[in-house]
Amino acid sequence: MTEQVRELLRNDAVVYGATQIFDALSDYTRFQILSLLIEGEKSVSELQEACHVSQSAISHQLRLLRDRSLVAARREGQRVIYSLSDDHVGLLIGIGLEHAAEEM
Repeated sequence: MTEQVRELLRNDAVVYGATQIFDALSDYTRFQILSLLIEGEKSVSELQEACHVSQSAISHQLRLLRDRSLVAARREGQRVIYSLSDDHVGLLIGIGLEHAAEEM
């Protein structure tokens, strides 16, 4: 463990934020949304179609992901376009998938 990680573990706010991120990743639909956004930006309707859930369900999940700084949104006319907030999110998804594959 690096000294930086040791220091971060002493900060309750950072530890709480990390638990909120992992909580968000633990939902199948949210994980699916983030996995789709690894491929590139998507609109709500594109995410809805790919995830096979209602628009309100997608919007609810996107709000939670935005609150945890996992996705970013930008307006393009009437549509809102979503993307991963940064490269760390894609790394978390990739590491989780690789770790899960090791267990199979």
